[in-house]
Amino acid sequence: MSAHHCDSCAIHAELERMGVDLSRFDRVVALAGNPNTGKSTLFNALTGLKQHTGNWPGKTVARAEGGFEFNGVRYKLVDLPGTYSLLSASQDEQIARDFLLFGRPDATIVVADATALERNLNLILQVLEITDRVVVAVNLLDEARRKGIEIDLRTLARDLGVPVAGIVARTGEGLHALLTQLDGIASGAIATRPRRTKVSGDLQRAVDELVPLVEAVCPGIPNARWIAIRLLDGDAEVEAALASGRLAQIAARQQQAPETFSRKIALEGAQ
Repeated sequence: MSAHHCDSCAIHAELERMGVDLSRFDRVVALAGNPNTGKSTLFNALTGLKQHTGNWPGKTVARAEGGFEFNGVRYKLVDLPGTYSLLSASQDEQIARDFLLFGRPDATIVVADATALERNLNLILQVLEITDRVVVAVNLLDEARRKGIEIDLRTLARDLGVPVAGIVARTGEGLHALLTQLDGIASGAIATRPRRTKVSGDLQRAVDELVPLVEAVCPGIPNARWIAIRLLDGDAEVEAALASGRLAQIAARQQQAPETFSRKIALEGAQ
């Protein structure tokens, strides 16, 4: 059972604040990706008619969420706004970033375009800075094949440190493999070691000094390095969440969740 199923759970409260109803679902999955990668096509393929649309609370940005079942587990799929970045330069980016950081979904699918993979890596690496529960879905493989583009999915998974599935969302190709990987990530059966972007010089020294302070304030926080980088960049939302204790509360509740699944598979990303 997902750690979200606790009425007093801070993460559950955060998801409810974001308008996510978990009453009939076991796990929450975020769907992220650049615009025009086929993200909506994948959303429709997974949820079918079990979906609804609206706006994000307090925002004019449209949202879609739906449900599907796999291996007896009920998943709530939340389609995040299509973005190229998570640096909060726009309302869409802020919504996507906040959902991953504060909502702490059980897993995140990042959809990438097989015909323009390099362009998609920026968002993938930013997501990996926030959460290690990620599956990369390389979509539009059929178009890539027509253009003579070959992608070594196994090598990509090794370099990113998370599972990678090749799919054609429009036809359903590869969806079962994607869902199998998703199930492993969400349950904890697949452990990941995501690639982190390297920094150097004065920034690295500043990050090294700040990370222990963040960890002291928020014991168990899984993305202290990313938070430190955002604080150094003057991210007001992250600074407010840290100062108010919001991040510490979420980290504490996450630490209290029982470890019910063993980690069986380790994927190590290039460090």
